[in-house]
Amino acid sequence: PDSEKSSISHAITLSHPIGYKKIYRNKDFFGYGVNGTPADCVKLAFDVLLQKKPDVVVSGINLGCNDGCSVFYSGTVAGAREAALMGIPAIAVSLNAFQEPVFEPAAKYTANLLKQLSDLKMPKGTFLNVNVPNTKIKGIKFVRQCTIPIHGTFKKTYNPTGKAYYWLTGKKPKHRKNTEFDTYALNSDYVTVVPIKSDVTDDTFLEQLQNLDS
Repeated sequence: PDSEKSSISHAITLSHPIGYKKIYRNKDFFGYGVNGTPADCVKLAFDVLLQKKPDVVVSGINLGCNDGCSVFYSGTVAGAREAALMGIPAIAVSLNAFQEPVFEPAAKYTANLLKQLSDLKMPKGTFLNVNVPNTKIKGIKFVRQCTIPIHGTFKKTYNPTGKAYYWLTGKKPKHRKNTEFDTYALNSDYVTVVPIKSDVTDDTFLEQLQNLDS
């Protein structure tokens, strides 16, 4: 996207047209800037911008982590999910920093992970959610997603006319002290990799439902 799209999740643009512009750096073509959501970017790339579908899609590197339940709100994760829905292997990459970010280690780990994945066949509809510490990295862990919900609180304030409005602020939950889950492993200075399925059907409960009297 050509602008900030934090917490836009898997939204797509239907209410107005979107466009793109070519981006140059040091007079060399660098890529395309799309005035849409991350999911829009993937859709437009596949349908308009690219002559053939890519071998892999990397969404990010995002400024700020997308561990745990952040995957449900993240536009970065949605970009990878959109590619996975279209049958293309994909990785979402996020850096656990907002100030003084150092992107090079995240780029290096992503490149190395892609090389290793070339020997594996990623299941259709599955993508990887990668989070990278902005500190000295201890290693890499392939883990589960932490599912403790993010607690949001609304701060009430007033505009100059006296009308109330609210700012939503998110608070990270207390995480499981277990490096088998992404939030704790990330906060313990490990790169975390979580495989995520696009098919969110609860197969176990579906079987129970199908046994109900119709």
